[in-house]
Amino acid sequence: MQVIVDASNVAHFGKKDGKPRLSNLLAAVEALEKIGYHPILIADASLRHEIDEKEEFNKLLEEEKVHQVPSGTNADHYILKIAEEEDAKILSNDAFREFYDEFRDINSRRIPYKFINGKITIGSSAKPKKIRNILQKICNQTLSEFEKKGYDSYKLKKNKKLSGIAVAKEAIDRISKSKDEGIDTKLEGMFMKIPLFDKVMKMVEDAERTSDFIIFVLVSPRDYQEAVRNAGNIAVTVGDRLKLDHAPLVAVRNDLFTKPGTFELNIIYSDEILEESPFDVNITINDHDYSFVKKNSRNIASTVAARLGTWKFPIVSVKPSMLMEKPGHYDINLEKGGDK
Repeated sequence: MQVIVDASNVAHFGKKDGKPRLSNLLAAVEALEKIGYHPILIADASLRHEIDEKEEFNKLLEEEKVHQVPSGTNADHYILKIAEEEDAKILSNDAFREFYDEFRDINSRRIPYKFINGKITIGSSAKPKKIRNILQKICNQTLSEFEKKGYDSYKLKKNKKLSGIAVAKEAIDRISKSKDEGIDTKLEGMFMKIPLFDKVMKMVEDAERTSDFIIFVLVSPRDYQEAVRNAGNIAVTVGDRLKLDHAPLVAVRNDLFTKPGTFELNIIYSDEILEESPFDVNITINDHDYSFVKKNSRNIASTVAARLGTWKFPIVSVKPSMLMEKPGHYDINLEKGGDK
């Protein structure tokens, strides 16, 4: 990851005798390189006349280890534009507020820092507030498109606090309720009637017999590993408590609707599972959001699969388009999936 160092901002931090410090820049470069970043120093034209060690700084300029903003160019705008074009972070304590309308991802690019006794501490950039929303919007629209084609999806329930025992208890309660009260699966909005479970089980390692249920445990991506560790114990606990002939199969899925530290369950009868998604998802997105949405395409696929009750993920392709003029703009097209 490239990091544009706002050289003037960094050099002026705690400046000595009213002069910006070259040592600040050298410390910043060393710290960034240690954590795996590639620093690019960009300074405004006035810094070479103000800095404490002019000769050394000018040498860095000649060796192109520091780049100077072109004369007559606003330094802040120049740095923001380069960072956008290179998809780079920015090391600076400048909030760049006057440019918020043009560059909407400033907070997610900017890395703050501080110096204590001559040593620099590198902070971390903020997560864009709109990012989670755009992923959820994409998933919502995708599931709506599936419903238009006649495929039911699991609706959002109230998230419950995540723990292995909480997941097991909720599964036991739900399964008991559906058995005792004879709730129609369509009315409950949890189940789908496509008998492909036998094919699914052939893909599941070490599964010798068909389980009565599949329990999709829906968790935030950051809780995925913890939920996977508990999956086996959850299956055994539910199977023993309900005296099932075979323990249910527990599948953990990343779900973009689920808050960190919480979970939801989509419980499906074993003979009603979809082996694979009937459609793949093609997303055309604004160039501004392309990198993030592409990076999260697997989480989108996992969310859609979990809500539909499919074993295999749909293929999610993400492409940028100049026709999507503003951040947050996107279009979704479903293409026939499964066996092609």
